[in-house]
Amino acid sequence: MEKIQPKDIGGEYQYGFKDPENYVFKSKPGLNRKIVEEISWMKKEPDWMREFRLKALDIFLSKPMPHWGDTALLNQIHFDQIYYYLKPSEKTADTWEDVPEYIRNTFEKLGVPQAERKFLAGLTAQYESESVYHSLHESLTRQGVIFLDMDAGLREHPDLVKEYFGTVIGPADNKFAALNSAVWSGGSLVYIPKGVQVSIPLQAYFRINAKNAGQFERTLILAEEGSSVHYIEGCTAPVYSSDSLHSAVVELIAKPGAHIRYTTIQNWAPNVYNLVTKRAIAHRDAFVEWVDGNLGSKLTMKFPAVYLMGKGARGEILSCALAGRGQHQDTGAKLFFGAPHTSGTITSKSISKDGGRASYRGLVKVHPQAHDTKVRVRCDALLLDEQSRSDTYPTMEIDGERTQVEHEASVSKIGEDQLFYLTSRGITESDAVALIVNGFFECFAKELPLEYSVELNRLIQMEMEGAVG
Repeated sequence: MEKIQPKDIGGEYQYGFKDPENYVFKSKPGLNRKIVEEISWMKKEPDWMREFRLKALDIFLSKPMPHWGDTALLNQIHFDQIYYYLKPSEKTADTWEDVPEYIRNTFEKLGVPQAERKFLAGLTAQYESESVYHSLHESLTRQGVIFLDMDAGLREHPDLVKEYFGTVIGPADNKFAALNSAVWSGGSLVYIPKGVQVSIPLQAYFRINAKNAGQFERTLILAEEGSSVHYIEGCTAPVYSSDSLHSAVVELIAKPGAHIRYTTIQNWAPNVYNLVTKRAIAHRDAFVEWVDGNLGSKLTMKFPAVYLMGKGARGEILSCALAGRGQHQDTGAKLFFGAPHTSGTITSKSISKDGGRASYRGLVKVHPQAHDTKVRVRCDALLLDEQSRSDTYPTMEIDGERTQVEHEASVSKIGEDQLFYLTSRGITESDAVALIVNGFFECFAKELPLEYSVELNRLIQMEMEGAVG
């Protein structure tokens, strides 16, 4: 399992180490038609994918930067200085011994191979733009489960990819979805056959190493009728004085009665822009869960969405964010109700410290045909000092009849009475703060597999050291 430990209070980001650059191929910085064609050519893609990329490039170049959110930070992105494609090795290995030694050592430091051995059903490890390692339990392969990096998925299952790729999130959706569609590389293709229950999580781990690098993975998960899967992703990057860009697209499709849980524990370095589009479609009686942990990065903008398109579909989005010095966690969720007797829940928890900023940005849209629906939204923010900031931007558009809506929000500080109670029993002030924060994030931690919950608590304890006093 990755050790999700960010910079400590003194500014050291534990996974900010970097490797010497030793790539099979590295594109020139900047983005144009030639580079997009070069990426497609190197991957030996079919004509339809090359045309998809080029149309997406035109959309990206024509769309303005978002006029909402943290525009000051967004306008600091220098697209012409980013390297959009870095190929770290000749092929994806199926044993760690076949991964280049310096890359294997990096993932060993991150604890990824250990996680695979202990409690994962499958693992993809991506380094820069390409997957360098992949595995899947034979028992799942025999049941027809597909779990490949997206490039291999396109080669081995072109019809499946062509049918569903870009159908949930098209290039015209937003500027960064268009960017991803033009230069995507890596990510995962997951296909769960009808009735198959994948009881042990699958995981992908994403690592940026190079200076001014961009990472643009593309993930598509399709769960057929009555199936279930839990997919976990983790991320880290070195610390540089210049910025890196991570802009992923994730598409989930849950067929009737299917269950998809998608868990993210991001731990980007404080020089990474994390601008991600994630969306799911839930058909009749399907259940989709986003469990989203946002730590690290310079700016995160991420709003997982569920489109409830079939009668009885359910969606739950649970998000936590921790914003420290120089960071803005602009996160939230979206629920779209397009069918009757559907239900959804959004729970957002954020902590701001050392002048950091956390924003909740949410949208609930109930269409006229979606009668007899239920939705509950809860947003809680915790401020640890006078310099930190929390913002809430909720939007609700209710057009369906007999819709039950609940919304509550709170902003609080750690109370002196709480600290006094704990410190009077021999607990240090920093440990007392960590205990309070752990309790604040409990609803998130308890939804993680046990090993990840333990690591999250360790992370919080480290992050809270010296936060008060």
